[in-house]
Amino acid sequence: MQRAIELSIESINSGGGPFGSVIVKDDKIISEGMNRVTVNNDPTAHGEITAIRQACKKLGTFDLSGYELYSNCEPCPMCLSAIYWSHIEKVYYANTRDDAHNIDFLDPIIYAELQKNSKERKIPTIQIMREEGLKAFEIWDKKTDKIKY
Repeated sequence: MQRAIELSIESINSGGGPFGSVIVKDDKIISEGMNRVTVNNDPTAHGEITAIRQACKKLGTFDLSGYELYSNCEPCPMCLSAIYWSHIEKVYYANTRDDAHNIDFLDPIIYAELQKNSKERKIPTIQIMREEGLKAFEIWDKKTDKIKY
């Protein structure tokens, strides 16, 4: 956790937001990430995401089963989703989503939006062309050599 906190401060000092993360296995740091949203003009470049990308590239896999993530802040919904998709097994964090909200980050607002019906959200999500869209899912479903994730 100490290294994640150090990375969050390094991120601030290098033009990024106040977030840092490390991915660990057997008490060894496998990858590090810091917030690069404003540096890279990439809204997905959160500390957790950059650490996950680095670990996956280094290890040559999308499956981080058996790994743990340490972050200086409770993961936002996007990062939490990436943590689930990558199969990280445990997350440790220092600051809460409310602490992040207190310094003007949107975490609690996004968590609240996810609880709403899609028609009630601030950003509308509208389903169109379902029948045409199902074609890719049908092909995937029949594929015998797919790599499940």
